[in-house]
Amino acid sequence: MVKLFDISEDKIQRGDLEGKYSHEWVEESFNFESHTGKQIPLSHTRTYLGTSISKKNILIMTLVVMTGLAVLFGKTFYLQIIKGGYYRDLAEGNRIRLRPILSERGIIYDRFHTELVENVPNFSLALIPQDLPRNAGKRDAVLEKVVALSGVNKSQIVDLLKKYSSYSYASLVIKENLDYDSALKLYIQSSFLPGISIEKGSKRKYIASANASSSSLSVSHLLGYLGKLNDQEIAQLKDKEEYLPFDNIGKTGLEKIYEASLRGEYGLKKVEVNAIGQEQSILAEDPPRPGSNLILTLDLEAQKKLEELTKNMLVKLGKKRAAAIAMDPRDGSILAMVSLPAFNNNEFSGGISQQAYSEYTNNPDHPLFNRSIGGTYPSGSVVKLVVAAAALEEKIITPVTAFLSTGGLQIGDRMFRDWKLGGHGSTNVTRGIAWSVNTFFYYVGGGYKNFVGLGVDRIIKYMAFFNIGKKTDIDLTGEASGFLPSKDWKFKTKGEQWYVGDTYNLSIGQGDLLVTPLQVAVWTAAVANGGSVVQPHLGMHLEEPVTHNKLPLNFKKTSVPVSAVNLATVRLGMKECVVYGSCQIMKGLPFSSGGKTGTAQWNANKDNHAWFTSFAPYDNPQIVVAILVEEGEEGSTAAQPIARDFLLWWGKKYLD
Repeated sequence: MVKLFDISEDKIQRGDLEGKYSHEWVEESFNFESHTGKQIPLSHTRTYLGTSISKKNILIMTLVVMTGLAVLFGKTFYLQIIKGGYYRDLAEGNRIRLRPILSERGIIYDRFHTELVENVPNFSLALIPQDLPRNAGKRDAVLEKVVALSGVNKSQIVDLLKKYSSYSYASLVIKENLDYDSALKLYIQSSFLPGISIEKGSKRKYIASANASSSSLSVSHLLGYLGKLNDQEIAQLKDKEEYLPFDNIGKTGLEKIYEASLRGEYGLKKVEVNAIGQEQSILAEDPPRPGSNLILTLDLEAQKKLEELTKNMLVKLGKKRAAAIAMDPRDGSILAMVSLPAFNNNEFSGGISQQAYSEYTNNPDHPLFNRSIGGTYPSGSVVKLVVAAAALEEKIITPVTAFLSTGGLQIGDRMFRDWKLGGHGSTNVTRGIAWSVNTFFYYVGGGYKNFVGLGVDRIIKYMAFFNIGKKTDIDLTGEASGFLPSKDWKFKTKGEQWYVGDTYNLSIGQGDLLVTPLQVAVWTAAVANGGSVVQPHLGMHLEEPVTHNKLPLNFKKTSVPVSAVNLATVRLGMKECVVYGSCQIMKGLPFSSGGKTGTAQWNANKDNHAWFTSFAPYDNPQIVVAILVEEGEEGSTAAQPIARDFLLWWGKKYLD
């Protein structure tokens, strides 16, 4: 048999390689040195096969391999150890999300725990930018489908994505206030669209003003309404991490003042999502804390009654604008506050249409304006209560000081008239209040001939004591401070000196003096309660919805530097106004009361404003009622009947 491969170990034994063989031997030696068959003889095949690898090549290969392994292990260490947490979070972010759980907003109740608002379910169509396709074509296709489903303009959606580009994981609301059927339909149709979801929330329903025929629309001025965050609010609240970009916030009224308490605190849930961002399961949850309930001093029934009486008088007079306030003089609790015309705050809940908003803003009677706290008017004769108190305290007069009223005072070529032709005869302070005698207050305010009056500086000082010219700090938005003129102001703004005629006008509530209806109620309360300027308020206390613990709300009181005796004299003048003066309509009440009429000139071409302010019962004042009828002409005939009828109703409920 021919041996194709004659393997020869020759002198080289396995494991006994020496010299060059210890490095250059590659495999076992094959002997091809002799001619065998077709095999060509090859030399040196007896000792090794192939070509040897040099030491240099082995060293280079070793270095290359070691360097590669070092890079590989280094990169692995960097990714797994140093950046491990980052990439783990990044991966988790594609699968696990943290989503807010909205808190239940607190309910607002009247003093008898009548519910004034409620939270009703609300559905919205939203998108999460992070879950939209990265590919521009696919992303655009998703948006086109959303446009087809929702009816929302595509440019509007694109603008939202640009505007809130920094809120990649936030839900951007495309369309809200969806009813249940529409929400369900959209949920089914959009179930396979990445980044699109139907979200459940709630919106406010204001029960007291639920329909336009309700007799308590004026409560809208008090409750206010919620609205979406605007750009300025988003910028202010962004760092606090308490609000989402499409959250609602109190915009006006009590909803705004007590926003922090009513809102509550959002909860948080950790959810697992699928590839298109839809929630699959809840992994963990931190429940929200519901907002506190707000209990008001308001009596909804009293609010309805006062609004009804005021509306009826406006219809009778052919007028459209009025304000009415009922307040407890002991602590400033607001029982009712009416401003007409009013509006329906349900139209603002969840967003009002541009057309509806324009109808409100273009209405010449300004129904969105709360004239009870924001309207400023010449006070007319109701400010004589303050001037009388100042004159008594400064000892300009005594209760028996009298002046002869003959129809007015002549100063140079100008006549400062009384409202009654021929005057009222001899008049002291109580009679001056009862009949609103201008001549008496000209004397005590600006003086006449040899009699020295208070003068403008002391009048201003005492008016400020009674909170005229500054806000009352009621817990509502939109309050005005009114205006208290002075010598310096007149010279700086008009370039004129202050004349005695200016003091006369100030003494009877005319000229540049401006007050709000609420300020009139506050200084009337100070006279009625013996000298305390109360802070008017609608909030009574907060109540925790779970534990029902009550959290008190504190409001301030300040004292006017007028003695009880002098204030008693002013009150007596208000009582005499009812007994024999210009307030005799009040005599029909089954309890004693005090009142003061006022008629304020403000425009030579328009009717005067009609004022009336009052308190009752006379011996134990528990309520102040202040009424303003814009262009009502006479306080005794336009404003006083509203107060009388309301007090009659109030007495039956609260005194019987």
